[in-house]
Amino acid sequence: MISVLGIPYDNHSSFLPGSAKAPKAVRRALHCGSANYTTELGVDVDPGRWTDLGDLDLPDTLVDDAETILELITDAATTATTGSGRLLSVGGDHMVTWPLIRGIAANHPDLTIVHFDAHPDLYDELDGDRYSHACPFARIMEEELAGRLVQIGIRTMNAHQQEQAERFRVEVHEIRTWNGRLPTDLSGPIYVTIDVDALDPAFAPGISHHEPGGMSTRQLINCLHELDSAPEVEVVAADVVEINPDRDINDMTAMVGAKLVRELLGLLMN
Repeated sequence: MISVLGIPYDNHSSFLPGSAKAPKAVRRALHCGSANYTTELGVDVDPGRWTDLGDLDLPDTLVDDAETILELITDAATTATTGSGRLLSVGGDHMVTWPLIRGIAANHPDLTIVHFDAHPDLYDELDGDRYSHACPFARIMEEELAGRLVQIGIRTMNAHQQEQAERFRVEVHEIRTWNGRLPTDLSGPIYVTIDVDALDPAFAPGISHHEPGGMSTRQLINCLHELDSAPEVEVVAADVVEINPDRDINDMTAMVGAKLVRELLGLLMN
């Protein structure tokens, strides 16, 4: 069973809140009638073929209780991926990827993460917050939740995060030298995480951190198609995070999110 789960949580955004509103905005775009439910590779992802779990219930009384929020997200991910279940999540800020992968790793211990982002999100802490959306991959690698972390599109690597990348043996593909392709040796269970600011702001203005010089929507989708065609790869879960509808223009970024959701659903159905 393939499930889609919204995670409306942005309490650990370091700059601008707003990504908690993304799940509803992306759903509206997905079902608005502007496009059909067929992926570019011809996979029918009609809503009858997957289950929309709605948005995870994260009561306002708990927004400052990070550990309880983590537990709720982890439990939801574990339940959704038990057996042959596969999960596509829509955040929310990038902090949510940490508990999601906790849940996925419970069912897929030998996990490779393919991470698209402008930022490596490897800070040990940011502004005193170890739960910050700038820190999830430090937490993930500390907890040994993945055997391999491959980052694509990075263009803000400072000295601290470089040290962290070396510490955790992260494979960082900075956009300035990237050849446009994924590593050819990917294999096994894959978790795909897409921070939409991997894209140049020209393609996705509805994000909190505008970082010029990013990849195009076409380049990102081509990478997803590479995963689809890789014989040794099994995409078991994915997320799309950091869309901020408060900064969007004519729902442009929400439509990008919907496009990515369709293509990821096609991957999960492969």
